[in-house]
Amino acid sequence: MSNRWRKHLHYILSETKKHNLDNISRTKAYQNFYMVYPEVKWAFLASMVSRNAGWNMMDLYLSPFQTLLSKKQQTRLFMTYERANWLIFSDAYPQLLVYELSKRLNKPLFHLLPALHVSRFMEKEWEYFWKHHDQDRLMTSMIINEQNVIHSPVIKQEYFKYRVFLRPPYLLQDILLLNATLLPNRFGTLYGAFVHDFTNLTKRIELGKRIASMMFHPHVYTSLLDFALSVEHTGSRWDYEQFFSRHFEKTPFLRTVYPVITHQDTIRKDWHKVKGVKRKWTSPITQHPDRGIKKAFYNRRRLIYAYSHLKNMFGQRYS
Repeated sequence: MSNRWRKHLHYILSETKKHNLDNISRTKAYQNFYMVYPEVKWAFLASMVSRNAGWNMMDLYLSPFQTLLSKKQQTRLFMTYERANWLIFSDAYPQLLVYELSKRLNKPLFHLLPALHVSRFMEKEWEYFWKHHDQDRLMTSMIINEQNVIHSPVIKQEYFKYRVFLRPPYLLQDILLLNATLLPNRFGTLYGAFVHDFTNLTKRIELGKRIASMMFHPHVYTSLLDFALSVEHTGSRWDYEQFFSRHFEKTPFLRTVYPVITHQDTIRKDWHKVKGVKRKWTSPITQHPDRGIKKAFYNRRRLIYAYSHLKNMFGQRYS
């Protein structure tokens, strides 16, 4: 590899490390990239999903979770969100930067992706996008890729599997549909979808496609982008709850309570070589935006508050 390509790789790795600091920096990096290259729709999707990850992290500071969960369990859940958020960024952001360099130099540089441990699947998809400009295909391909990237290191990894996904707090949250990916605006409206069976790879991919379909729907996109550009991401749900007529318990801002986590980057295997791509993963999904999720989501939140009140009376926590 020539010195010129090595310089490109050094720049990409350096920029990725700089922006992969925490949930706040990742969210901003995705959004800033999208504003320059809106044809890469996945970057906006990633920024909103990353916002939701931050809100989930900070939910652990709400009184019900402080009551129900031990400090150890809170830390485990935070690390689940953080590890997945970090891992996706470490894989996806170099791809975005390779595209940026390709645009600057007016020639495709996707042959650099294997040196960045990116799947051969995405190398082919970026090459296809460069030639055919199919924005939706690229977005779907990145959804498929990133969910496969986290599947073994996070979802199937023994620590997370046995310490998080098979423990009562996660199972209760999954059964009661307490978690959702939300798309807010500055009018107090919420769109989105509930997260169910998160450990199932195909269902995560389908959820990503459903969220993307809603995000870029003409009834949602303009006000969602306005929210993203107007409201600084702090990790607290107050970012969007400030626009509700009714106010809820506030959490601290993410950077005031969580330290920067140093991650060990294990040797990456190309998931595509092992299992390939299922046809149903590439099938388009059209999801009509539904405002009903706001009422449903906050009704479930009231349940967890009531449940924690009962648990608090008897002094019982999950460990």
